[in-house]
Amino acid sequence: MKSHLTLAMFIAAWLMPMQVMAANEQEHAHVHAKEQAVKPQSDAKKNEEHEKHGENEEHEEHEEHNEHEHNETLSSRISDDMATAVNIVTDRADSQLLRQHQVVYGKLSADPNRISHVNARFPGLLTSVKFSLGDSVKAGDVLAVVESNESLNTYAIKAPIDGVIIQRSANVGEVAQQQTLFSIADFGSLWADFRVYPSQQVAVATGQNVVILAADTEINGVIAHIIPSLTQPYQLARVKLDNRDGKLSSGQLIEGAVISGEFNVELAVKKSAIQILDNQSGVFVKNNTEYVFTPLQLGRSDMDYVEVIAGLKPGQWYVTTNSYLLKADIEKSEAEHDH
Repeated sequence: MKSHLTLAMFIAAWLMPMQVMAANEQEHAHVHAKEQAVKPQSDAKKNEEHEKHGENEEHEEHEEHNEHEHNETLSSRISDDMATAVNIVTDRADSQLLRQHQVVYGKLSADPNRISHVNARFPGLLTSVKFSLGDSVKAGDVLAVVESNESLNTYAIKAPIDGVIIQRSANVGEVAQQQTLFSIADFGSLWADFRVYPSQQVAVATGQNVVILAADTEINGVIAHIIPSLTQPYQLARVKLDNRDGKLSSGQLIEGAVISGEFNVELAVKKSAIQILDNQSGVFVKNNTEYVFTPLQLGRSDMDYVEVIAGLKPGQWYVTTNSYLLKADIEKSEAEHDH
């Protein structure tokens, strides 16, 4: 009995530390599990704050980058060879004579003094017709031959002026009577007839110079006559033009600038050079292979030039032809950056 109690007491003594250790381990495991449950939440919060901080930094950097891009100079780099290939032309900014003007519109007409209508002197049979519609003739050329009804003799009908046959009513075998057989017009000179409305009439007078734009041709002329109209609300200002080279045509629509005043400005650029970027008018200034968009403060203008009040210095080279190519290059780069 004693030995049994002694053994029981030994077993109890041996198990008690084990139970205490197990209890301690269980409690430690419980605490560790609790800490692990709390730690992910804390780490998640830290990660969230870190990500938020990173986003703020990225946003601030993006804003700074956008601000930097906005403040960057608008420019395009093109080699001289490429500029020549695409016909980018530059000119030197300098002083300029500007001419105040009134813009008028009209058309060209043949000189009525240089149109001739030809008929037969005596009625008779047309035995020969030499020229056709559109042919050019010289004064004295035989246009047709007529056999007179009375004498039965033949006689020649000759061109009275140099010009072009614009109408023909003569055929071999027909009888020539009082009808017009040929009409000949000399287009070596033409008249420019401009409509001048009441609001313009005070600034337009005979003797004034006119710059005339006919298609791609620029012609200088002088107002010879101003003709009042009986039925229309305008007057006609007439300018005689030399057309011996045949580049102009009767009936052609034209534009004119009647010069009403002239003045010098210290600095001017060609109107063809002006482009608009960021809602500002300016030109592209050449600096080696870089073309920099330079905003300008503009003043008075005429048909070709506009006064520069600020933004450009005399002697700087700026693009006058095909500057739109540089503008397109910059806008394309900005669009690609935005995407």
